[in-house]
Amino acid sequence: MGITADALLFDNDGTLVSSIASVERCWNRWAAECGVPASEFAAVPRHGRTAAEIVADLLPPPRRAAGLARIHQLEFDDLPGGVVPLPDTAGLLALLPRQRWAVVTSATRRLGEARLRAAGVDAPLVVAADDVTRGKPDPEPFLLAAARLGVAPERCVVLEDAPAGLAAGRAAGMRTVALTTTHRAEELSADLVVPDLSALSVQVTAVGITLAARPGEAVSGRGAIQHADERLPS
Repeated sequence: MGITADALLFDNDGTLVSSIASVERCWNRWAAECGVPASEFAAVPRHGRTAAEIVADLLPPPRRAAGLARIHQLEFDDLPGGVVPLPDTAGLLALLPRQRWAVVTSATRRLGEARLRAAGVDAPLVVAADDVTRGKPDPEPFLLAAARLGVAPERCVVLEDAPAGLAAGRAAGMRTVALTTTHRAEELSADLVVPDLSALSVQVTAVGITLAARPGEAVSGRGAIQHADERLPS
């Protein structure tokens, strides 16, 4: 079983690359510098959301601009050695026509593109936090990417590791593939759930790009692919 589409829209961190350790290091330092209580910091979801949204949840309005500038600088300064490609990122992307894929990130363009470069990823199109007024889980980022590629939303597949990104893809009317790189399978609602990009096979034909799970790539013992309408055992 596979999914065929005209374009693939990839999240960046947790999907193509990993900078999770760097992100956690920077946000923890930021919270300490800004005097954010640990309980409040722990209660705010961060993965898959823009820095502006996170800062707005944690700081009062007069401090938000300075707080946002500080986390941007911390993350950029922590780039060296803080970003690595995830399994089969280069191999999978090499199979795709460049006009048929894009990266859709909740990071700023400066930071997102720097992370891609650090991991050796040459993206033909990047949609970043700077390009939208509403970030994931709003569908705006993915809809913008589809429009810039000239592909109908229903002919796109979103590849994501975060619930917010998967929700954005569904809201955009796109099919979704979830990767369990940062969340457990039972936390992810998608058309397909696989461990990471190396668990996918890709075929490019005249009718589109077909994604399928490789044989033996089990998710929680339920087979190569976990369908969103099935329930994983607890």
